[in-house]
Amino acid sequence: DTEFGLSSGICTTSLKHATHFRRNAEAGMVMVNLATAGVDYHVPFGGRKGSSYGPREQGAYAKEFYTTVKTAYTLA
Repeated sequence: DTEFGLSSGICTTSLKHATHFRRNAEAGMVMVNLATAGVDYHVPFGGRKGSSYGPREQGAYAKEFYTTVKTAYTLA
């Protein structure tokens, strides 16, 4: 557990574990089998918990800063 939640990631061969992690990670960005840095500029960027400040930047979700959105990547 941490007070921050900008990005999180795991490496796994299990789709079951990857799906569970994606759904339960308290982070603004979730990566599975990928680096936790660098994202597509078309998707929302921002954190949760202590990593969050105001609305999420970029993408169509920027105007919906009251919505909790999670961006998840999985490389299978």
